[in-house]
Amino acid sequence: MVAGHIIIICLISLIFIFGQLSQYAGWGASPLAVGFTIFIYFIEVLVAFIQAFIFAMLTAVFIGQALEGDHHDDVHVHDDAVVV
Repeated sequence: MVAGHIIIICLISLIFIFGQLSQYAGWGASPLAVGFTIFIYFIEVLVAFIQAFIFAMLTAVFIGQALEGDHHDDVHVHDDAVVV
């Protein structure tokens, strides 16, 4: 759950790390870091929607199973007496 946030923090931190090396390296790394940050953010949103869909489907299945009635066999065996 936290991995995407950690990756985003690391990518943004790269701007400051390269900025300490050289001002031009910081400005050069910033578009790349921001681009990857936006990409990771969209992946996080996609994963959140997939998780919501899966949990909604599982909830519907489990509620459906809980509300389903009992199954009874409608087969009745009749013993006919044989009169001799």
